[in-house]
Amino acid sequence: MAESKTFRAGVLSVVKHDYLPRAVAAHPRFELVVVADDADQPDWVHERNQLFAGEFGIPYVRDVTGVLAEHDLDLAVVSSEAERHCDLAIRAADAGLHVIADKPMSTRLSECDRLLEAVRRNNVKFLLWNRNFLPAVIQANEAIQSGAIGELHAIHVDFYFSKDAGPPKGTRQPGDPPIDWLERQLEAHADGSDGGLGVKPMGELQIEGIYPLGYIRMLTGVDVRRVFARTATHFHQANVDNHVDDLATVSLELDHGIVGSLCIGRIGGASHPDIGEIKIHAIGSKGGLVVTEARPEVRIHYRGQPPLEFKNERIANENDFLLMDDFARALDTGREPILNAQNGRDIAATVFAAVESGKTGQPVEVTY
Repeated sequence: MAESKTFRAGVLSVVKHDYLPRAVAAHPRFELVVVADDADQPDWVHERNQLFAGEFGIPYVRDVTGVLAEHDLDLAVVSSEAERHCDLAIRAADAGLHVIADKPMSTRLSECDRLLEAVRRNNVKFLLWNRNFLPAVIQANEAIQSGAIGELHAIHVDFYFSKDAGPPKGTRQPGDPPIDWLERQLEAHADGSDGGLGVKPMGELQIEGIYPLGYIRMLTGVDVRRVFARTATHFHQANVDNHVDDLATVSLELDHGIVGSLCIGRIGGASHPDIGEIKIHAIGSKGGLVVTEARPEVRIHYRGQPPLEFKNERIANENDFLLMDDFARALDTGREPILNAQNGRDIAATVFAAVESGKTGQPVEVTY
């Protein structure tokens, strides 16, 4: 009987990418019943929330507290600006709801700690959105866990997104004001490049670091202890003006003597014919593997094809459905989802350590 239950979900703000609540709605075990946000949010927030609610034929209520108390929800779906992720998630957890939240977990580690404590205190489940169910990542995990390459010694992830982020570096003219981070993110919403939505500027390590570090955590199963990072603003004027990275390399010291590294960046639409260079490299005692994260894929060309449309189309990609399937099983059985609050908090700690290392030029211990 428990496994046939349909879980009622409330969407607490849907102002960034809406792939998360859409993924929840697409799974037969979940139902979106309401969108909610705080009444004091700016007009653009209410407009986006209302647009999404109208598309799904569900009410939009400008009262998070009232919705949590009155709508008989099982879980909350959080897709707000990054700095509000934890606040909304904590309020949901304190109301006894399970939580699915978009990345990054927060712009502050102290907020991640508050959320982890709230999840534990209220005995609820938490899922931080990730890409760990992509076919190539599953295959890499199966190869490593089966011992196909022996004992794992080293792992590296390339994670370069070939997306633009506004005007190229060097295009701001003398006397022009610096690019406002939030205004740029609002403008970027039309083409889906607003991954860093919020008032506080974020570099690629903060915006996308969850993905490669999520791979590394799943494939190794151990904690990162120390990091050394080099960061740069190489491509985009908005990053230069707001003093955040768009390109970084990070070396990782992990438990069990495993060493790791990642290269990450938003490298611009002209840099790569596909979505970017995203690969997993692993070296073991008996061999190694290199897995291209985008595969399997097909290449599509047709007359009138928009010049900015990706010509490489992923196939067999059921990541979103499998994440929701995994979360449903967690709710049914009480086990933890694939990337829970503790995992998310620890990945955030690694990201913040890497950002600090990039600024100081020194290795930094990860805080646990």
